[in-house]
Amino acid sequence: VSGEFRVTDLMKPATFALLQNFPNPFNPETWIPFRLAKDADVTIRIFDIRGQEIRTIHLGQKPAGYYDTRGKAVLWDGRDSYGQEVSSGIYFYNLTAGNFSATKKLTIIK
Repeated sequence: VSGEFRVTDLMKPATFALLQNFPNPFNPETWIPFRLAKDADVTIRIFDIRGQEIRTIHLGQKPAGYYDTRGKAVLWDGRDSYGQEVSSGIYFYNLTAGNFSATKKLTIIK
């Protein structure tokens, strides 16, 4: 075996990923898990069924790693950018991390 092996390499995902929120459906809050293969500037955007952006959660620069546990995933409290609770329905969440972008669907039930 040639090359250098570092333990920190084992702690990095091989690919970027946006995972399904949990719980789903939810009320009043949900966790949005993701994985970063490289350090990246991370932003989560929430859209309503019409495609209008209702909330932006800018996380800033994050190191490569797993953000898929309750304590590390992004918490969305079911509120829009003005702090108002959103109504029941289907919403979409989008993760942008560097050149990676992915979107998934979630449901809030009140």
